[in-house]
Amino acid sequence: MSSNPQYLSGNEIRNIFLDFFAQRNHQILPSASLVPEDPTVLLTIAGMLPFKPIFLGQRTAEFKRATTSQKCIRTNDIENVGRTKRHHTFFEMLGNFSFGDYFKEQAIAWGWEISTQVFGFSPQNLVVSVFEEDDEAFGIWRDQIGVPVARIKRLGEDDNFWVSGPTGPCGPCSEIYYDFHPERGDENIDLEDDTRFIEFYNLVFMQYNRDASGNLTPLQNKNIDTGMGLERMAQILQKVPNNYETDLIFPIIQTAAQIAGIDYHKSDEKTKVSLKVIGDHVRSVVHMIADEIRASNVGRGYVLRRLIRRVVRHGRLIGISGEFTTQVAETAIALSELAYPNVRQREAAIKAELQREESNFLRTLDRGEKLLEEIIQEVKQQGETQISGESAFTLYDTYGFPLELTQEVAEENNLTVDEVGFNAEMQKQVERAKAAHETIDLTVQGSLDKLAEHIQVTEFLGYTQSAVTAKVEAILVEGVSQEEAEAGTEVQIVLDKTPFYGESGGQIGDRGYISGDGIVVRVEDVKKESDFFVHFGRIERGTLRVGDHVTAQIDPACRRRAQANHTATHLLQAALKKIVDDSISQAGSLVSFDRLRFDFNCPRALTAEEVQQIEEQVNTWIAEAHSAKVEVLPLAEAKARGAVAMFGEKYGDEVRVIDFPNVSMELCGGTHVSNTAEIGVFKIISEAGVASGVRRIEAVSGPAILDYLNLRDKVVKDLSDRFKVKPEEVPDRITSLQSELKNSQKELETLKGQLAIAKSDSLLQTAETVGDSKIIVAQLEDVDPESLKTAAERLLQKIGNGAVVLGSVPEEGKVSIVAAFSAEVNKKGLQAGKFVGAIAKICGGGGGGRPNLAQAGGRDASKLPEALQQAESELKSALG
Repeated sequence: MSSNPQYLSGNEIRNIFLDFFAQRNHQILPSASLVPEDPTVLLTIAGMLPFKPIFLGQRTAEFKRATTSQKCIRTNDIENVGRTKRHHTFFEMLGNFSFGDYFKEQAIAWGWEISTQVFGFSPQNLVVSVFEEDDEAFGIWRDQIGVPVARIKRLGEDDNFWVSGPTGPCGPCSEIYYDFHPERGDENIDLEDDTRFIEFYNLVFMQYNRDASGNLTPLQNKNIDTGMGLERMAQILQKVPNNYETDLIFPIIQTAAQIAGIDYHKSDEKTKVSLKVIGDHVRSVVHMIADEIRASNVGRGYVLRRLIRRVVRHGRLIGISGEFTTQVAETAIALSELAYPNVRQREAAIKAELQREESNFLRTLDRGEKLLEEIIQEVKQQGETQISGESAFTLYDTYGFPLELTQEVAEENNLTVDEVGFNAEMQKQVERAKAAHETIDLTVQGSLDKLAEHIQVTEFLGYTQSAVTAKVEAILVEGVSQEEAEAGTEVQIVLDKTPFYGESGGQIGDRGYISGDGIVVRVEDVKKESDFFVHFGRIERGTLRVGDHVTAQIDPACRRRAQANHTATHLLQAALKKIVDDSISQAGSLVSFDRLRFDFNCPRALTAEEVQQIEEQVNTWIAEAHSAKVEVLPLAEAKARGAVAMFGEKYGDEVRVIDFPNVSMELCGGTHVSNTAEIGVFKIISEAGVASGVRRIEAVSGPAILDYLNLRDKVVKDLSDRFKVKPEEVPDRITSLQSELKNSQKELETLKGQLAIAKSDSLLQTAETVGDSKIIVAQLEDVDPESLKTAAERLLQKIGNGAVVLGSVPEEGKVSIVAAFSAEVNKKGLQAGKFVGAIAKICGGGGGGRPNLAQAGGRDASKLPEALQQAESELKSALG
């Protein structure tokens, strides 16, 4: 390539980078899924994340050198998307990695070579930064590369020292910046000035390990981890003002603009921001759904739902009223399919998920519009001119209303919005989000990771053995490594080998005992952390020491229950595919000792007939006594045979296949029965929706069936004894009691109303004449809000022109106040809604309603007499 940078497409930049390092003995590896193997991280947020176990020394690298283009998602700065030149939720990180092979000198040389000789950047357009204490890197840039000292900037730890977390691998880094205005000279270079500089390549020299005290010690293997931003490189090489106008994103923006009937380049800044948000977020959601993430209200599913809703909201802001997300998704799919073929393969699923989420959210927006109308009416009735920041934020956070949309509607009604209050509520949410923001935590089980290089990984023997002799590799007490622990102590134990299954794939960990010479430890749970099985338990007798040889024995009864339930989930999925829809896929599961739970993707509820057919089919397969065939196969061969992958699981080159021929074949690392007949019986307890497009079946099987039946039998006997009827007559007796209770409640409500009227009638004689009106202000004891309202209306009807304000404490800690005003009183400027809302504030509450009748509530009953006295005073002042 020439020394002058020329236009390159995003795909060309990606390929050139990967080819450059492939020619230098780097293995090109495919992008990992956005669903990371690491359970401590919600989404894949950096190019190095898939290599975390290698950097930790927990896994041996298959290749000494690797290069990738990794798709990533980060949402911690989501509010900046579209507002800055280069903030994104979805981005691609080009990286080259060395696992104990080359280090600083070679990484810097190649970084400079690809920047200047391959991509054609002039050295005059480049500035580099180094960690302020890294004299070695500074010397390489100055003496070997020849960068002028004035264009090498030393920066502090916040900018140029990469850390994985409070402890773990870390090291200094060096960044390469592109200078758009080298003519401004080398004096007073400020790399924070994003109008002049853009950082496009970061070289991390991972050479230290940081302990809990903050001490740094050199790693046995020094590693290189680099990241080049694809979108930033495209901005530079395509000579556009921001990342959004590159060929990676701009076609999506153009599609959205065409649907809205607008021109991006002729639009105002607010419209451009909305178009940029749509362009960015649509890339994110397309890749997330392609990687089998489904929208929900928790975890990564919530991230997906939030991004889709932001797309829809910003579509509304630029004038799109109907559904449009599938149209812009088609553009995003077309842009990505060359590098990521799975997006085209998952096209139908992507569009179905988008259509469902968009349709549901549009209905939510409609509800938000109705709420906004109510808020506006209440503000006007109270004589106010501003919608509170809290109300605006509720509309934004719960109903997806952007502040701009609330402001527009408010302006149409001659109102304003408390933007300061809104921003205060937003800041609270940002702080909550930052506190919970996902980070790359290379310190899983902190103390355990410090021991990773010194202890043996756990060999799992539980598929064939229920008890083994093992060596104690580590003991943790409250997360801190100990050499020994005494009786009564809660511990976490790592053994060199174990028969205990560690919680994974939805199946919970085994229970049992670890015992030795005078030692007994009850194991209550087992979790798998990377390649270590951590046994959670309590020492019941003796003193356990690191290095002890012990016997690890699982509880066989618990294991049999878990095996029955786990195999039952496989049969359940097969039955769902056969009876309901072959496209059904697993969305989560729980395999416990007493029950099983299976979540699956389905846009509708199952019929009662389908549930019965599924249960019958599973029990038929159980009775047919199908034997299990367990094999370890190459992943490609297993998939070719039709093996079903489990949700959320990551697979290596070889996989374990559980096959019940002609019934079910799945990739699974869990424990199973050897023959379906061992399950005994299968019973579905419930079928219900748990999220949009996701259903859940809960069931029991095997020995747990007897527990289930015993509990039901006990309940039925108890009800039969209480009602003094036969078991089969219990439903009819309950229906009869419900009817009686309903009639009694109606009678009670009628009596309450009559009592309130009777009490209120006695107040007529207390009516006081003020001017040409009459007023009644009084407290009634133990009258519910509805009856209080009826009483106020009746009194007003009897006094004619006037005002009635009644208060009551229907139950402890609650206050109810009603105001009823005649038309003549309204003409004098008094409105019941505004009046009663202000009075209720004295009792720590509020409320409102129509000008002639309104109701309010409060929390401080002790203030009710004061509130009524204030009401009487204000009425006399206004009407006298």
